[in-house]
Formats: sequence, C-alpha cells, structure tokens
Amino acid sequence: MTGKHGQATTSGPNASMKMSPEARARMRATEKAIYRYYNDLGKNKGNCTWGAGILSHKGVCTEDELKKKVSATMVDQEFERRVGEAERIVQRNTIKAVNQDQFDALVSLTYNSGGRGARDTFDFVNRGDLAGAAKNISSMIKVGVMEKGKKKYVVAPGLIKRREEEAAPFRVKDDKKNADSK
Repeated sequence: MTGKHGQATTSGPNASMKMSPEARARMRATEKAIYRYYNDLGKNKGNCTWGAGILSHKGVCTEDELKKKVSATMVDQEFERRVGEAERIVQRNTIKAVNQDQFDALVSLTYNSGGRGARDTFDFVNRGDLAGAAKNISSMIKVGVMEKGKKKYVVAPGLIKRREEEAAPFRVKDDKKNADSK
C-alpha cells in the first residue's frame, strides 16, 4: 500500500488497472500529434512541448528547439511510455478502489498535469470525496506563464473541455436527496 505520494506500492485496489483502450484512443485524439517542438500556448507563451502534448520542459522553447523535428515513431513511443508512467502514478497514489472511468480520468489528468499536479485530486479520491475530486479537477484550467520576468496564471482554453471530461466520472448524483424530495 501507499503512505504518502511517491512511495512505491506493490499492491492496492487499483494496482492491476490499465487505461482502457477507448480512453487511450480518446486521449491520443485529444493530444494532437505535432511533429516538432512548439510552445503550448502559442508564440513565446507557455511551455516547450512536442508530439502528443509531451512536455519537454517548463518555459518557452529555444530557437534551436523550435527548429527540431520529431518522427511519428518517436511521438507514438513517447506517448505510450508517458501513459504507462501516468498509470503507475495513479496506481501508487490511490488507496481507494476506483472504477474504470475514474481510473481513465485520473490517468488523463496525470498525463497532462503530472503526479504533483494531480496530488490534490488523489487526496480527495482517497478520502472518498468524489464531489471534491470533480470540483478540484474542474478548477485545474490555469497554467503558469512567464511574462516580463514574472510568473502569472492564465486560463488555458484547451483545458476547459478536457477537465470537464476528466471530472465527469467523479460527479456523484445524490439519489437519496432526489428520492426524499419526491
């Protein structure tokens, strides 16, 4: 089992789970393949990224990086490697059982925001607070950018729809409340 984030887990309720082929295909379609390095928020903005939303490093790309091309094979291999890494992070950091849709959403979130970025969501899930997890995921639509030497947070329009899709499996219908109001 796991104690704190980052500790290795040999067993746990989600240790054998993998991202479903359907969710993997959806995420791969969302993460459009770009066969070069680029800044994820546009010219001179955001973080240096390549391929299928693969973070190269925080901060904008250098001029040399912007000239760098990558092959379809490189993109496919790195996408698969990073999905596997995200799966292992979710397996290690969830101590409550989740269903397949929730696991898929957590892998997508972790692929995009990293293990540290998903930490608060793992905490909500581990406390059994699925509504809190959904709310937290939905709020994760801002990214840090450097402007004139200062870091500021801006809404990344592409994250709005993605976060709503990732939050959806954690939205709990309050069936008891609905039954009581009848």
